[in-house]
Amino acid sequence: MSVSLQGLLAAADEILEPARFSDYCPNGLQVAGAEAVARIVSGVTASQALIEAAIEEKADVIMVHHGYFWRGEDPCIVGMKRNRLALLLANNISLIAYHLPLDAHPVLGNNAQLAKRLGIAVDGGLEANNPRSVGNVGYLPEAMSASAFAEHVEAVLGRKPLLELGHDRQIKRIAWCTGGAQSYIEKAAAAGVDAYLSGEVSEPTILAARELGIHYIAAGHHATERYGIQALAGRLAAQFGLHHRFIDIDNPA
Repeated sequence: MSVSLQGLLAAADEILEPARFSDYCPNGLQVAGAEAVARIVSGVTASQALIEAAIEEKADVIMVHHGYFWRGEDPCIVGMKRNRLALLLANNISLIAYHLPLDAHPVLGNNAQLAKRLGIAVDGGLEANNPRSVGNVGYLPEAMSASAFAEHVEAVLGRKPLLELGHDRQIKRIAWCTGGAQSYIEKAAAAGVDAYLSGEVSEPTILAARELGIHYIAAGHHATERYGIQALAGRLAAQFGLHHRFIDIDNPA
């Protein structure tokens, strides 16, 4: 079975409502390829390795969380960017990317999907007055020590997280935001949670955890953002009867 490229995009936009977000990149179709779509490859980032794997899979569409054309980047089509685009165009493969809309979706989003895997019950947005908050607040079914929770994260994600202790209490309430959201740690502390989890860590994040008295877990940008794009592409593939494969290009960051 197949669907038109525009039909696939319309369905994805209906789910994620990208027009409601002010983002750092274009959401939706970034590179146009074949008009008929039968095979989707999804992945975290539209790297050359993912494109080459999609070519092997005979994909019509690559769907990712991290695409191209970020705000402030050099617009010239040279070097690495040229090589990636040349591969997509030569093989008539479309590139579809969703960034913040995918982070924030309450069911298919990166944060919702990570919570599902870690067994965290979502209690609301990290930004309480923002209906499109990209981070969440929730709670564990049972209180856990920080070290036990870090071990749980490692078992689920297959990557050892960085843990910084901020107090001597167990974790019951927790805030989290996948990817490069370490700067949200002050919002998490203000929400009164016991711990904050993000993907990346910066030098000031550790100091903030110590001074704000909050446990902090950095679980990996790539590791925390593998699940939303799988859920979105899987939903669309099921809706239209398409073939879908998620390809995980290993990235320790």
